[in-house]
Amino acid sequence: MDNQTKVTGVILAGGLARRMNNQDKGLVKYKGRPMVSYAIAALGAVADQTLINANRNREQYEKFGLPVVADQTDSFDGPLAGVLSAMIHTDADVLIVMPCDSPLIKAEHLQKLLATRAENDADVAAAFDGERLHPVFLAIKTSLKTSLQDYLASGQRRIDCWLEQQKMVKADFSNEPEIFININTLTQLSELEAKGESSA
Repeated sequence: MDNQTKVTGVILAGGLARRMNNQDKGLVKYKGRPMVSYAIAALGAVADQTLINANRNREQYEKFGLPVVADQTDSFDGPLAGVLSAMIHTDADVLIVMPCDSPLIKAEHLQKLLATRAENDADVAAAFDGERLHPVFLAIKTSLKTSLQDYLASGQRRIDCWLEQQKMVKADFSNEPEIFININTLTQLSELEAKGESSA
């Protein structure tokens, strides 16, 4: 990727987290730190700017010192709504997207997404673990904004279906599929923390 390409990172923290007893997952602590802080650190190393997409607890997210952008609707329309909001609030060429609840993702993983998209001259690169796509880990051209607006306006919400309509390339992470764990329940959180302690 050339040095003229401007990159904005966006952390998706806009969901209701029903399986987490409606706690805001980005603010739940993993190893003593809010989960969103891991995403902030990873994106900060690869993006020119980072946004947080959040529909609740705006004031708490603003304490991290980053711009907080809500969905354009108040109906919690899923990750694509957060991606669109970020596209609207940036003048960057490319978005690097990740969720707030995947603390094992590091800057080098995000850099690989960016490089894979650029090397293949694709509109979007999505993470692939060798078996399945992880469609909320993306490097995506902001020029897809109109396509995304039209898709959401039609009432569709599925991120994988929209990605299939684009010039997409898979970024191969089959050598470390475990990094894509996302923490949806308090039990998963406890298990991941315990696993980390036992392997330390």
